[in-house]
Amino acid sequence: MRKLVLFIASLALVFSCKQKEGKASAEEVSTVKVGVLHSLTGTMAISETDCKNATMLAIEEINAAGGVLGKQIEPIIEDGASDWPTFTEKATKLIGQDGVKSVFGCWTSSSRKAVLPVFESKNSLLFYPVQYEGMEASKNVIYTGAAPNQQILPAVDYMIKEGKKKFFLVGSDYVFPRTANKIIKAKLKSEGIEIVGEEYAPLGHTDFTSIAQKIKSSGADAVLNTVNGDSNIGFFKQMKSLGLSAPEVTCMSFSIAEVELKGIGVDIMEGQLTAWNYFMTFKSEANDKFIKAYQTKYGADKVTDDPIEAAYFGVYLWAEAVKKANSFEPDAVQQAISKVSYNAPEGVVSIDPVTNHTIKNFMIGRANAEGQFDILYQSPEMIAPDPFPSIATDKKVIAPGNIQ
Repeated sequence: MRKLVLFIASLALVFSCKQKEGKASAEEVSTVKVGVLHSLTGTMAISETDCKNATMLAIEEINAAGGVLGKQIEPIIEDGASDWPTFTEKATKLIGQDGVKSVFGCWTSSSRKAVLPVFESKNSLLFYPVQYEGMEASKNVIYTGAAPNQQILPAVDYMIKEGKKKFFLVGSDYVFPRTANKIIKAKLKSEGIEIVGEEYAPLGHTDFTSIAQKIKSSGADAVLNTVNGDSNIGFFKQMKSLGLSAPEVTCMSFSIAEVELKGIGVDIMEGQLTAWNYFMTFKSEANDKFIKAYQTKYGADKVTDDPIEAAYFGVYLWAEAVKKANSFEPDAVQQAISKVSYNAPEGVVSIDPVTNHTIKNFMIGRANAEGQFDILYQSPEMIAPDPFPSIATDKKVIAPGNIQ
């Protein structure tokens, strides 16, 4: 009798285990994991937290519409903590331990370059949503932000056409500002324009007294600003305190959007310029829908901006490429993504098949008293990307990941 009881108990245990295995298998089949990797703490959190939010909004919308290839998207969120080794560690975890095929994330070029070897060695895909300095084209990165010819160079052209004669360059001390200013200096030299100063401060730096005084002493009538993160609060406060305000001294920023404007304060920033590929004030049906969805989820006081929009549509481009390829595998998605497009808030976007960069709009905005940007200029058509501008380098891209 005791043997019979033990036998029945063992059968019950086996059946229970099979049920759990079956449930786990069903769950595994019904979801696909993706990584979301942004700085949610540290100096870059002011910018990156909202990119994470936009990514999550797109994922939730796609899931609500039925998912992708019959699967719900399961996001695994990690905090890069504004620290480049942490980005590397988290990217390695997401791909190796969590088994994600694609990751949406990074802001600074230092964080992107820190994780790039991980994505290339493990053949995964990173969707990178921020304008940057160019000089890169990897088959393992889909660049949904702007290349230099889609932001930096046309912005410099605009300032020259506005009659600016003396330029001062200021930036955070890392890859993007240094390389961007190399391109800017080549452009200004070719135009015979005077550069009256160039200064850098560490990320997270708050005391810009010395730099602001140098700008004032230089007689600059234009400042090209590549300072990143919450350092911009200290920079613009010090500029304002020395009377360095628009229109006498016009500052063109490359990393200040609506989120940063809100954090810095319109009383300090009003009248200053910024160059992007999207503004919240852009008029389109797709943008109205996007803003409504974003504010419904995160609050009526929330603003959208360029990197938020690029993070958002990056998920949709990925989903369209997955459907086109009928696969979640990185190689298949990368090959399919140039064959799809998406009606993004900034307009219909698509990926250039040679460079893996997005064909994008270009706009210049001026900060107004309402905490938004009045659009002063918009390119007449979408601009094809050129991550290796000829004015600064002889290199060019001949295929994704193939540079000569």
